[in-house]
Amino acid sequence: MKREVTVIGAGVIGLSTGIRLLERGYPVRLVARELPPETTSNRAAAIWYPYRAYPEERVLGWGRETFAELVRLMDDAPESGVFEIELLELFDRPAEDPWWRPAAGDFRRARPEELPPGYRDAYVVTVPVIDTSRYMAYLVDRLRTAGGRIEQREVRSLDDLAGQLIVNCAGLGARTLVGDQSLFPIRGQVVRVKAPRVLRACIDEEGPRRLAYIIPRQDDVILGGTAEEGEWDLTPDPATAASIIDTCRAIDPDLAGLEILDHAVGLRPGRPAVRLESESRDGGAIIHNYGHGGAGFTLSWGCAAEAADLVDRAARGTAST
Repeated sequence: MKREVTVIGAGVIGLSTGIRLLERGYPVRLVARELPPETTSNRAAAIWYPYRAYPEERVLGWGRETFAELVRLMDDAPESGVFEIELLELFDRPAEDPWWRPAAGDFRRARPEELPPGYRDAYVVTVPVIDTSRYMAYLVDRLRTAGGRIEQREVRSLDDLAGQLIVNCAGLGARTLVGDQSLFPIRGQVVRVKAPRVLRACIDEEGPRRLAYIIPRQDDVILGGTAEEGEWDLTPDPATAASIIDTCRAIDPDLAGLEILDHAVGLRPGRPAVRLESESRDGGAIIHNYGHGGAGFTLSWGCAAEAADLVDRAARGTAST
């Protein structure tokens, strides 16, 4: 029988990794201080889009694999809350195709009549959207159905897990857990609204209203947002919320008459590069899988598969440092 693997973290990265390990025959114990629906992942807009994740050459492969898995879930697991939508990315200047285009779906240049006032260029790409209120619960159920165990408690030191196979998916928590000072929070504030006329997603990451995004889901629309590096405050700011709403209305007039449902703040785990590597430790091994910036959902299944490969190697006694 294969050795048990302890996965730290119950966000989208931890749950996806636990599921892939169970599929390879490993007993899995997932340990986390916060469980869905209280995780940072639950607060995410969660559209396939490689935002602030590096390096690009590795992100492209992880993103491509995740894209394919999310498309599969649309057909095989409709209860997962994954569906397809057109995403319009806006620019105030002529723009080149995005570097991640090879990993995405149908792609075309926007027609002039599709551009909101103030924009000169855009592309339209078909991508998965993940309704986190459904998807995170789906992942928990899938992990438990496959035999995984979940414990809600904080891991304060890896010394408590000496000699074990560990996958560290602690996200921003890895800053203290393993002393990784290269991790930093990227504060994101969003407004969840009712706006049933909004049918297409929009993002302005580099244009005059950056950062702005409009993400329709099955029962609501997520409006954002912010990307405040080094900011730890989880309290929604009313002035920021008002600015988000005004900016998004300027992009999409179908937001007129929206109904505000609630506000949320999450801290993206920023890092110069995703950390996905194996480390020998105290007679066991730890595989690190964190630092995905604003692309946790976008990279989740690709990174989970690579983390499982590293567990395979560590279990055979060939973990690298």
